[in-house]
Amino acid sequence: MNGMRLLDAAMITGDALLHPINIGAVMILAPPRTSAERFADQLYHQALAQPVVVDRLFRRVPHRSPGTGGLWVWREERDLDVRRHLVRRTLPNGSGSAELWQLIGTLHAQRLDRSRPMWTAFLIDGLADGRLAFYLKAQHVMVDGVAGMRLIGSALSTDPDRRAMPPFYAERDHPPATAGARWDLLAPLRRLAGLAGSGITALARIPESQACAALAMVTGRATVPAVGAPFTPFNRRLGPNRGVIAASWAKSRIRAVQEITGTTAHDVATAVVGGALRDWLSDHGDLPRRSLVAFCPISVRAHNPANDGAGNRFGAWLCPMGTDLADPLARLRRVHRSMVGGKRYVARYGSAGSLSLAAPSIASTIGQALAPAGPRISTGYNLPVSSVPGPGAEMYWNGAHVEEIYPVSAVFDGQTLNVTVCSYADRIGIGYVADSDVMPDIATMVSRTGRALRELESAVGAEPPRG
Repeated sequence: MNGMRLLDAAMITGDALLHPINIGAVMILAPPRTSAERFADQLYHQALAQPVVVDRLFRRVPHRSPGTGGLWVWREERDLDVRRHLVRRTLPNGSGSAELWQLIGTLHAQRLDRSRPMWTAFLIDGLADGRLAFYLKAQHVMVDGVAGMRLIGSALSTDPDRRAMPPFYAERDHPPATAGARWDLLAPLRRLAGLAGSGITALARIPESQACAALAMVTGRATVPAVGAPFTPFNRRLGPNRGVIAASWAKSRIRAVQEITGTTAHDVATAVVGGALRDWLSDHGDLPRRSLVAFCPISVRAHNPANDGAGNRFGAWLCPMGTDLADPLARLRRVHRSMVGGKRYVARYGSAGSLSLAAPSIASTIGQALAPAGPRISTGYNLPVSSVPGPGAEMYWNGAHVEEIYPVSAVFDGQTLNVTVCSYADRIGIGYVADSDVMPDIATMVSRTGRALRELESAVGAEPPRG
């Protein structure tokens, strides 16, 4: 058995006592023309029959007992039966993308069994256009979003003729832990805890960074204070139901706006999401006068790579989304200014500095949602907006073309909406996950996002898409 990190143990406990903390990914597949009618059956039975050594990552089971002193640990499931983790679902006749996303929302809300490794893969067929969907769901402590996308990407191929491919859960070599970062709500607390033993220099910079941040707030040049975000429907306690929706747009459209405005893809996506949320909140009579604030992970190159592991610094930034601005270009400029400041801040003060600044906002966001009573005026931030890189080329899975890939993120008390941006080949996907009681019409976010992108293109003079 192996010990479990304290905050991961807290997430397992929270999963049991409060709400499931699931993350996932969805792939939309177009089967090969030569075997389209039988492809789902072939793929499913091949997966069940294929002799595979399951990777240790997917054999871990959370466990506690008197023998562990009541503490959560990881034990290894040596005789894992993949048939208990691979599930076939068929949609009703005539189903389209709306029915698919409704099913994924229902599945995403269901708690995973803690008596076995906490992951399940669903092969979903029955779409009217003949396409399939693959949905992988896991408890957040099993794998984070970035690592999950890498695992899925490593199981794909650029060769459309390749068959009998090893599944994503097949045993593989693991990269060093420093090669990536966990982007989730608890990452700031994880990193601060980890930095406690990493050296006096890093810790000494925390007070300096907080002082600089306070000065910058006063002069209007930085992020927002710990309770600087307006309280919105997205900051309530979490209910039991989930809604999921996602769509993608040509990467060339995002790039055109970038080049005209001198911004980044994440800036553009955040501003577009801000426009879509402004539209939704306005339609529901909930648009606050102050801007919504996004919790945005940041990765920048360190000034001195020798002092920062693999040469990257990872942090977080609280970014105003410009939802109080009607002008799409002004909204983008506000996002860009904030993120430029955030990157400079992380580059100078590192993870400890930026994440120590974010931790009070996280505590405020969760604490206000869980408080039984009190004013609901301000909170720490409103929602996370993160980016996950997907494969850069068109990919195939046992001959099926992977048309779309979307991450499905977790939601928590105090953040009942989560937005993730994912790149794949020549597309940029934007996925929304929400408490469906808070956002019952989550499907409308696709059209709202598309409209926000068109409005931004028009505002900057980008060439509109043809057709």
